[in-house]
Amino acid sequence: MNIPFLGNWRKRYDLARGTAVMATREADPQGVAQLLSECELLRARAASAGVGLDDSAASLEALDQLLPRWRDDPEELTWLGNDAGLYLGTVIIRTVPGALWQVWPNGRPVVRLASGREIDVVGAGQEWAADGAPELSHVYAEVAEI
Repeated sequence: MNIPFLGNWRKRYDLARGTAVMATREADPQGVAQLLSECELLRARAASAGVGLDDSAASLEALDQLLPRWRDDPEELTWLGNDAGLYLGTVIIRTVPGALWQVWPNGRPVVRLASGREIDVVGAGQEWAADGAPELSHVYAEVAEI
């Protein structure tokens, strides 16, 4: 049976697979932000392409211009997409007033805006890594104008 709203609920609350998963109760929000901002694989790939990641919107635009060589390796694709989403979230947290990390009950980290809207940055990063769309800079632009 296909129940559309149930599919959306499952995306939000089922166990997150192949993505960043963490405990739902973290006592140190700054520590969580630091942990989620590491993005080692993405930072290494960007550095090897001559792109510096300084947690700015301009760095998201530079990432959008990278040649997607990671698409040849399914394992790297998953990890790089995860890192891209966490990096997107890091840029939003550091530049959009009132934005903070929120952890869904399934352990998936999302960005919560001051308006209460939640952005699944990991999902956006995985789509970007796999398809190139939506571009990270476009997701950021949409979030930053709210």
